Amino acid sequence: MSSLPQLRIPATYMRGGTSKGVFFKLEDLPDSARVPGPARDALLVRVIGSPDPYGKHTDGMGGATSSTSKVVIISKATVPDHDVDYLYGQVPIDGDFIDWSGNCGNLSSAVGPFAISNGLVDPGRVPRDGTAMVRIWQANIGKTIVAHVPMANGEVQETGDFELDGVTFPAAEIALEFLDPADEGEDGGAMFPTGNLIDDLEVANVGTFKATLINAGVPMVFVEASALGRDGTELQAAINEDPALLATLEAIRAAGAVRMGLIRDVAEAARRPLTPKVAFVAPSKDYVSSSGKHVRATDIDLLARAISMGKLHHAMMGTASVAIATAAAVPGTLVNAAAGGGTRGVVRFGHPSGTLRVGADVKHVDGQWIATRAVMSRSARVLMEGAVRVPREQV
Repeated sequence: MSSLPQLRIPATYMRGGTSKGVFFKLEDLPDSARVPGPARDALLVRVIGSPDPYGKHTDGMGGATSSTSKVVIISKATVPDHDVDYLYGQVPIDGDFIDWSGNCGNLSSAVGPFAISNGLVDPGRVPRDGTAMVRIWQANIGKTIVAHVPMANGEVQETGDFELDGVTFPAAEIALEFLDPADEGEDGGAMFPTGNLIDDLEVANVGTFKATLINAGVPMVFVEASALGRDGTELQAAINEDPALLATLEAIRAAGAVRMGLIRDVAEAARRPLTPKVAFVAPSKDYVSSSGKHVRATDIDLLARAISMGKLHHAMMGTASVAIATAAAVPGTLVNAAAGGGTRGVVRFGHPSGTLRVGADVKHVDGQWIATRAVMSRSARVLMEGAVRVPREQV
């Protein structure tokens, strides 16, 4: 058996929003991993510690949840009027592949700070104090994100008093603008790919569900909580310990993916676990969050619960938050109905960890709905920096 020393690769472990991931500069990766392909995937899957039949990621940097099994590659921008390219990969806990089909809205908040701290942004664009505007090209979906990063004494400001439900400690606020969030890059298509605000989605061996299928932030399948026998106040245990319900939600997700034109057959859904997402919504109601916080129905517009990589997310994915805000802004969708109908540019929804406020600008042009911008606040922090070690046989 080989006894070669491990490969040492510079890396930064960062929290962004309610997620964590391993961040790399493209130039620091081995030559074989600087381009898309099996070599890159094998290396990064091993960094995370997948596939892990024990479901713990004991021998890797992953955290054995969908929120913590992520990798990010940052490089100088290849697109004019941008500062950096941002490529995101979701690593399944028990899979030997990476899903590159979407973005992570939470980790998007860490891209600007990482880029500034690693010298990838023109120093002339970074103030010593104040706010740096980092123009990010999201390479997975071909979209622009603008991060407003606070600066203090020439360094990224990470500490502060901004509180984000789902994150234990306060930090500095980072405002994110998702420009033209609809129409998901390679998959293309309109914001409502079927042309309908509500579809009757037939799910083999399960039934037919009313569903809103939308491309905004991330391809998303929304159904009503009541159609699943739920009220939208559920926490993780109530969903994740119900294998029959999880199977139903996965079947809905797969059927939605076919209906949206993302895959040809439901059998392909297993190789594309990242997108689309599936979520269920309900009118606002009092509940107690996972931290013990009492959320009052009068403080939120609706309830939303989303599935990420086969499990209920502990809070809400950033890209799913964009989809929620966008769908809520369009009268006639299931999300808008759950929020009470009408026209709304901002929505506050309840999720398992608490609440989140997100805004979206939409307009109706030539018979189609268009999303021009979505805005939310997150925070980010470096947890560790240095190098990851990887067995050389993985390279």
